[in-house]
Amino acid sequence: MKKAKNVIFYALMFLLSFVMIFPFLWMISTSFKFDSQVFTTPIEWIPDPVNFSNYVKVWTEEPFLTFYKNTAFVAVFATVGQVIISAMAAYAFAKMKFTGRNIVFGLYLATMMVPWNTIMIPQYQIISKLHLTDTHLALILGQLASAFGIFLLRQFFMTVPDELVEAARIDGAGEGRTFAQIMLPQAKPALATLIIFTFIQVWNDYMAPLIYLNTKEKYTIQLGLKFFQSEHTMQYTVIMAGTVCALIPILIIFLVFEKQITNGMVHSGLKG
Repeated sequence: MKKAKNVIFYALMFLLSFVMIFPFLWMISTSFKFDSQVFTTPIEWIPDPVNFSNYVKVWTEEPFLTFYKNTAFVAVFATVGQVIISAMAAYAFAKMKFTGRNIVFGLYLATMMVPWNTIMIPQYQIISKLHLTDTHLALILGQLASAFGIFLLRQFFMTVPDELVEAARIDGAGEGRTFAQIMLPQAKPALATLIIFTFIQVWNDYMAPLIYLNTKEKYTIQLGLKFFQSEHTMQYTVIMAGTVCALIPILIIFLVFEKQITNGMVHSGLKG
């Protein structure tokens, strides 16, 4: 009976996995096809012949390299800023005692329930008054504060024994030195998780660049991909090739840092 249940369970998991990965496999396969091969029945998973010209069009007909550079610039600086700010705030909520600490933290967590769509207009008004529209700085500033990042790191800092912090303070270390030399080295798994999540979020962000950027030379990869799609309407093979190019950095990051993501989620109390 138990063996039969296991067989059913693994068969169901395999089916669900295939359903999830099917669009991804179709995208990669289509990116190497000619237009006449896209909607053939049954699906031709391995194109014959293989067409590499779709990728040539992606990199020659549109400034994809510029889109990559812009996205990398925004993603790196936004990630660094968010990690620094989140780590300092998380340390304060976890290890520093002050009146109303839990109330402030609860209110801050409550902002996670507010959809970004409800604040994008007042946020745009602030950015506009600062004369930062059509700049990458507008995208970076919008990513610096993260309730999720503070929650993630606070949960990890809470697991660090208070005795370590107290010992550092007795030895004369200030809050800054305690934070930098005691807490941050202990929080490497959680920091790695936040870095990866933030980078992926910024890299895949579409709405913010759509709202703030007007100049094509400043487009990020997602906005550039949308522009590329409008320029190649009905050319599904070329569009899929551009989409694959946009996903490559994310896939590399996930495959390289998969272990850090898992460890960070487990140690931060997010598992399950």
